[in-house]
Amino acid sequence: MNKILVSLSSISMDLERVAMGYQRGSVVVANRFLKEALTRRNEIDENQVKPNIKKLMDALDGVAKEKNLQKRAEDALMYSILFQNAVFK
Repeated sequence: MNKILVSLSSISMDLERVAMGYQRGSVVVANRFLKEALTRRNEIDENQVKPNIKKLMDALDGVAKEKNLQKRAEDALMYSILFQNAVFK
């Protein structure tokens, strides 16, 4: 498995942990994993991924800026699944 796929799957797992953290009321843990997902996103060279994956990576900023924690959890879970699908495709 190449480095990009490993980073994408790591982002997916981090976002899933973000969603679970917010759902369980553990905002500190969720914020930490969100920060980790954003850091991993920066490890990926955007020129080496398909345009749809680049759009997903750009959309992560919207998750971080969302004020409603319930919506942030839902968005994190959605993007987690989309990144997971991109890895397995």
